[in-house]
Order: sequence, then structure tokens, then C-alpha cells
Amino acid sequence: MAIAKAERLMNLALCLLGTRRPLSKRELRESIEAYLEAGTDESFNRMFERDKDDLRELGLVIETVENLEGETGYLARRDSNRLPAITLDAEEAAALGLAAKVWQQARLAGAASGALQKLRAAGMPEAEDSYEAHHSALEPRIPVHEAAFEPLMLACRDRRPVVFDYRKANAARPEPRQVEPWTLECWRGHWYLAGWDRDRGAERVFRLSRITGKVRSRAGVFGAPVPDVVTVRETVEGWAGETATRSALIKLRSGCGYPLRSKALSSRELGDGWDELEIPYGHGLDAWLVEFGPDVVVLEPADLRADVVDRLRAVAKG
Repeated sequence: MAIAKAERLMNLALCLLGTRRPLSKRELRESIEAYLEAGTDESFNRMFERDKDDLRELGLVIETVENLEGETGYLARRDSNRLPAITLDAEEAAALGLAAKVWQQARLAGAASGALQKLRAAGMPEAEDSYEAHHSALEPRIPVHEAAFEPLMLACRDRRPVVFDYRKANAARPEPRQVEPWTLECWRGHWYLAGWDRDRGAERVFRLSRITGKVRSRAGVFGAPVPDVVTVRETVEGWAGETATRSALIKLRSGCGYPLRSKALSSRELGDGWDELEIPYGHGLDAWLVEFGPDVVVLEPADLRADVVDRLRAVAKG
């Protein structure tokens, strides 16, 4: 069925692009075999209207013209459906090449590679990969291992509410969540979903690695307004600990925790293979510190130390 529809759409597009005058529904029906096989005029009209809408959604500009006899005709002028000449310099081509590599492990890999091939066929210069010699040290990719990524990406795009089970870091069992998804953001190598939690009546951020089971779509529309991208990004930053309101003191094993060291406000050697660091303390820091396991010990404040201990106990319980 999918192949038959694709063939029908291509035939309709070729007819509309190949004509110099508007073609009526009758003429299009006589020219396309699939339309001739339509049992009734009503079924043909429904099929034709769906196909016309699908082609327009794919980007084909279809004009509707009425002739002197009052009959409606359709055509797709080539000049209206031709992209302008693409001119990119070497730096722009390199940027596009890197952008395509970012999505090699995600659903967008095929689309990114296909777009790059089309641009090169249209004359985009082959950019010298200045990162090739350093590929072992620099990988311009965003890894996507979570099964929840694809359904959530589609739900964000289509503005569809979702339901999933979510396990908080300090909880032994997952809980069901009803969410209106806004966008997906990647921070510190982890993917997060920002959206509106219907049960709690507030915006929330969810780490994809803590979503268990399947993400299920729900019918209906969003009940809460969707903020702009900048506001959502700030929400994720704050939740992931990027927005600090105070500082924390930690012990860090020597030679470990370079991401923490890059954030340090001050540091000093303690001896015996340990260093003392003062780092910014914001929401989500406890979850980040847990990832370093036995290489990190929280000295102060006491509430941060307690949160880290609770998370570690929850991990130990499984």
C-alpha cells in the first residue's frame, strides 16, 4: 500500500510538472492508472484531494486555475518549484558537514546524509575535514542510546501529549507521568525532555535514561502554553545544575573528574591522591556528582551531601 501510494504521488507530481496548461481532474484521472481504478467518482475525488494535500505538504507548489468555461485545473510551474542556486564557501560547507555528523547515531542520520549528498550534487564544495587527523580526540556527534528519544522527538514535533514511567534518582520504583513535551535538550552528554507535567501542574525536566518502558502517545491538545526555545533551554540549564546559586566543597580523586575540575572556582591538593575543589552549586548537582561514584566525596553543604548519599543508596538498591 505504501509503495502504491508513493507511485501514485510521483505520477501526479510528474503530470503537474510536465504540463504547460492546467489539467482538470478528468484529465488527471485519465492519465494516472491508479485513478482509473478508483471505483466511483467520490472515491477518486477523496483520493485526489488527499494526494494533492500530501504533495503540498512535501513542498510542491500546486496552482489552481479556472478556465473560461469555469472548469478548475491544476499545474505545478517549474519556476515555482525550483530552488535557487546554492552558493556556499568552504567554511559554510564544513559547518554543514559537521552538523550532518552530529546525528549519525539518531533517527535524523538518513535525512542528514541525504541532504548533504543533494547539496554536493548541486555544487557545494567538498570541505577538507580538518578534524580527521584528530578524530580520536574529537567526535562531533550526539549519541542517542535511549529508546525514548525517537517517540519523544516525534511527540515534540507533533505537539502530542505522552505518558511514560519515570524513575527519579532517589526512588526505588518508577512512577507514571503525563507530560506535554516541549523539546529535547542535550547537556553533559545526557538527553533531557522539558515539558509540562499535567499531574503536578508545573513545568518539569526529565532525564531520558530514567524513563522506563515505552513512551505512549495520547490524543488531545496541549493545555499549557509552550514557552519559546530560549526559555526552555534556560529551564534545562537550571535543572541540570548550570545555574548556580551558591558553592559546594568536594574531595576529588587526583586525575579524575575533569568536567568537575573545569567548573572549579578554586582547588588545592590534599595529599594521599585527593584534591579539594570549590564548585558552583545549583539544582541537579547531586545527580551529576553521583555519576563520578567513589571518586567524589561531598564535604559541604550538608544538604548536598545528604542528597548524594540518598541517590547512591537508591542506586545500590537497584
